[in-house]
Amino acid sequence: MATSAEAETPAPSPPAPRRVVLPALLFAALALAPVAARFGAEGFILSLLSRAMIFGIAALSLDLILGYGALVSFGHAAFLGIGAYAVGILASHGMEEIALQVPAAIAASALFAVVTGAISLRTKGVYFIMITLAFGQMLFFLATSLAAYGGDDGLTLPGRSLLFGTRALAGNASFYYAILLCLLVAYLLCRSIAASRFGRVLRGTRENATRMEAIGFSPYRFQLAAYVIAGSLCGLAGALLANQSEFVSPAYMTWQRSGELIVMVVLGGLGTLHGAIIGAATFLLVEEALSGLTEHWKMIFGPLLILVVLFARGGILGLLRGNARG
Repeated sequence: MATSAEAETPAPSPPAPRRVVLPALLFAALALAPVAARFGAEGFILSLLSRAMIFGIAALSLDLILGYGALVSFGHAAFLGIGAYAVGILASHGMEEIALQVPAAIAASALFAVVTGAISLRTKGVYFIMITLAFGQMLFFLATSLAAYGGDDGLTLPGRSLLFGTRALAGNASFYYAILLCLLVAYLLCRSIAASRFGRVLRGTRENATRMEAIGFSPYRFQLAAYVIAGSLCGLAGALLANQSEFVSPAYMTWQRSGELIVMVVLGGLGTLHGAIIGAATFLLVEEALSGLTEHWKMIFGPLLILVVLFARGGILGLLRGNARG
């Protein structure tokens, strides 16, 4: 049985070919899913998988700072809410072009990340967790006070955003592939960052910040840059979520949502990137299945997650690798 310390440590990287094959199979399966969905409840399947991919982007962004930088942010869902509200507020003022909304969502999320990250990263450990939680809740209560944009009740969008003045995203299949493209770009970006000198410094900071300072690197600057990148990607996920549900709510940025994002990352496998996508999909699929049985589905899911953490070092990917070796 793995100890709790081992369970929280990212699993060692598999050989290079295996690092490529599994993500390739994952994206191939997602690309072919709409074809298979035609033989079932197509609308429901596409909606569920679209939501899974959106949360996959959010979990992927969190894995960049959690899995590679050991930064446990309990306010990461704030960026999801910022991205969603950027779309909702602009749409309510007649600006429905996604080419305008997405950059606005990313810019607003990046700005919030710069301001809050510059303060939060001056703390460590539980203090970092608490201050990110405080910033997230501050934004949540700000959203509930925006009476002009629905307040507690949220804001209903008139429809999905326009793409260069057309309704190209109105169809479920076209919107699905737009999300898949965003997920692929986000994954490749995070993967290139993780493999770069920047990523190596970030991992070195996770292991021993004092040693990194001694050889001439500033952990604070690298962590802040990673925090801003992660926040920006989560803002993109928020913009897509607003379009997917055609609704914006303060509930998107609660601390419970941040906790769910952490669960997705841990469930899939810390520091693996594609594990975050698998974890997000697994979380939402299990939620959908269990919520059909009981409204208290989290009481069933909680023990299952504990079993994964205790017996599968490295989450679902760690379990798969263990089976492959066996």
